[in-house]
Amino acid sequence: MVKITITERAIEQLRRVQGNKHVKLIYDTDGCGCAVNGVPMLLLVDQLDEHDVEIETNDMPIWMEKHQLIFFDDQMTLDVVDGAGCFQLKSPNQILNPRMSLVER
Repeated sequence: MVKITITERAIEQLRRVQGNKHVKLIYDTDGCGCAVNGVPMLLLVDQLDEHDVEIETNDMPIWMEKHQLIFFDDQMTLDVVDGAGCFQLKSPNQILNPRMSLVER
C-alpha cells in the first residue's frame, strides 16, 4: 500500500491554499501519448469520486484513484521546492516529479 510522508513545509503550503477542498494525487496522462506515460500531479477538488482511496500519510489526507496506485512507489515523500513555489514527489528509488504544481479543479 502507498504511504506518503509530507514534510512540514509541504503541510504548511498545502494548508494555506486547501480551504474546504480535498488534496488528490493523480497520474496525469493527458497529452503524454498513452496510458502508461504520465506525470504525477496534485489537485485540489471539491468532491471525491467513488473510486478514490485515502492514502496513508503522517498528517492530512491525500486521495488517489484506486486504479492509479500501480504508477506510484509504496513509500514516497512530498516536499516543497525552495524558491520555485511548487512541490516535489520522490521515493527512495526515484524522483517522480521534481516540480509538481498544485492545480485547482
